[in-house]
Amino acid sequence: MNRFEKLLGLKGEARLRYADGEFHVLSPGDFVRGEPIMLPDLRYWSVELQEAYASAELSFDRYRATRRRAKV
Repeated sequence: MNRFEKLLGLKGEARLRYADGEFHVLSPGDFVRGEPIMLPDLRYWSVELQEAYASAELSFDRYRATRRRAKV
């Protein structure tokens, strides 16, 4: 934990299981790994890959990249 987390009262990283239209909290926290996304701001994820994305554009780019690899 860094000093900013202490000041802001952040609980740390949450562990989630992503489902269709919702996610389930496995371990409580304030944000998800990768580019830190605060849980209230989490809108985009992949059920198949179990990954969270900061924006629709990043989600779509990742979707295209995984589909491209699957075709090869």
